Amino acid sequence: MNSVTAAAEISTLLDRYLIGLDDDKLNDAWVSALFSDDARVEFPMARHEGIEGLADWHRQALEAFARTQHLNSPAVVDLTGDERAVLRANLVSTHVHHPDTPGDPLFVAGTLVHGEARRTERGWRLTELSFRLVWSTGTPPRPQDDR
Repeated sequence: MNSVTAAAEISTLLDRYLIGLDDDKLNDAWVSALFSDDARVEFPMARHEGIEGLADWHRQALEAFARTQHLNSPAVVDLTGDERAVLRANLVSTHVHHPDTPGDPLFVAGTLVHGEARRTERGWRLTELSFRLVWSTGTPPRPQDDR
């Protein structure tokens, strides 16, 4: 496999991840198609390690919102040999609050995405995704205890 093909496959993993968040198809098949067994996903307010329970973890986090839309830039993918890669992208996430949520109806955040991927027996899989907040506007989600 050449480096252009590998970079395209890895970039597509991020695209499929973000579309999945907005499309409500968060199940074990979604996780397995994107992540390695030892994957780690980290947001500014929470973190999850391993693919077990990863779909549920995402579903619970998204329950705070009526819907979301994640728009990302093309990912910059740097291969570090034949088996590993690092990716970076910009992301703007719009979160629409439920109608009964006080405050601004939207929470919008701009983040830098950092990821790592590894070639596995199932193909390229994300081993790490982390999101660093650059800016935000609107009403952030309430703590889970307040929902």
